[in-house]
Amino acid sequence: MNKRTYLLFWILGLLVLSGFSQTSLKTVVAEKGDGIYSLLRKQGLSPAKHYGHFIALNKDILWDSIHLFQGREYVLPPVEVGSGDRKTTTLKKEPKVLKESLFGKEHALVTVKSNKLNGAVYYLVSGHGGPDPGAVASYKGKMIAEDEYAYDITLRLAKKLMSHGAETYIIVQDPNDGIRDYKILEIDRDEVVYPNQKIPLNQLQRLRQRVDVVNQLYRKNKGKYQRLIVTHVDSRSKGQNIDVFFYHHEKSRNGKHLAESIHETFLNKYRKYQPNRVYEGTFEDRSGLYLIKNTLPAMAYIEVGNIRNRKDQRRILEPNNRQAVANWISEGIILDRTRKSR
Repeated sequence: MNKRTYLLFWILGLLVLSGFSQTSLKTVVAEKGDGIYSLLRKQGLSPAKHYGHFIALNKDILWDSIHLFQGREYVLPPVEVGSGDRKTTTLKKEPKVLKESLFGKEHALVTVKSNKLNGAVYYLVSGHGGPDPGAVASYKGKMIAEDEYAYDITLRLAKKLMSHGAETYIIVQDPNDGIRDYKILEIDRDEVVYPNQKIPLNQLQRLRQRVDVVNQLYRKNKGKYQRLIVTHVDSRSKGQNIDVFFYHHEKSRNGKHLAESIHETFLNKYRKYQPNRVYEGTFEDRSGLYLIKNTLPAMAYIEVGNIRNRKDQRRILEPNNRQAVANWISEGIILDRTRKSR
């Protein structure tokens, strides 16, 4: 090949690549009310296939790593040139990894393993927080508080749900704790309520704040499959060892179904891993509790143990046990979703 011919091919190659790039890499301006899922759908792209790639392309211009700014221009994942219905990208295999900064640096990346929860929306509320630590106890001379452990379990649960494609809202948030892999979780007071609201000192105002946020999001996501999970750690006499148990609203068939599915999962896990121990956790209606009474989504209210009991402290304090609790709750949630899809 002579130099002239080589130069011609080189120029043609540049023109082809330039044309491909300009055709494939399109941008779109986020409108009021747009989320990543709705924006992708409006552009004819499947959120299940393109969500991770969209995050990767626009990570520096997303609020809180996953939310859009109204009026901001975003890059869409590339697609085949000449494809009339924006089918698939041919430039790069799309990443199936999401990033959530609330999980902390070591746990921020979420690998999407399945689509079992695609289309489902979950609101996760951990008990207490801010000026209210909840139940407290002493462990080896250190004070431990309910809100820190409920929050850690909630973060672990959120990560599991996201790994199966769920749209997940963490209602109580701590900007710097993340998922913590140690026993003693230091007590602080810097938690806020989504998206960044200071938590009031008054108990009723705190509860109303959470109810208002959940109900506003529920109305915003009207028409979608939506569920609420509330996580607490109980406080009883030191000698009372309790199993994980669940509450729901007496008039909510879906809430009862959700609580029952998670309870069933725990029962089966205990049979498998602790066959010589009877699991005594229950699910029942507790409509008098403020969050159960006033929130709109079907919900399960979970107590994971007695913070003052030494045996229950092993379940609460050990990071691997907190992860197991989160895993089992997520399996119960998937069981509930799978049954509802039939």
